[in-house]
Amino acid sequence: MLFDAIGTVVRLMRKASTTTGLRTTVNVIRRAYETGRKVAKGFKSDMKLVFDVLLPKWNYVAVPQQS
Repeated sequence: MLFDAIGTVVRLMRKASTTTGLRTTVNVIRRAYETGRKVAKGFKSDMKLVFDVLLPKWNYVAVPQQS
């Protein structure tokens, strides 16, 4: 299926639910984010990146390290 507009994606995502009745919440952030920004000094040494198994390039979590 080709998504022709953001409204189509939002509508389909809002219709999603689980078999136990959990529903989705969809919020569209209409803000432009700056690209090419560098991470804060010390970020790589202070934070551990944990990548998702299914989509590691898209989903990851930065976890602070215990000092």
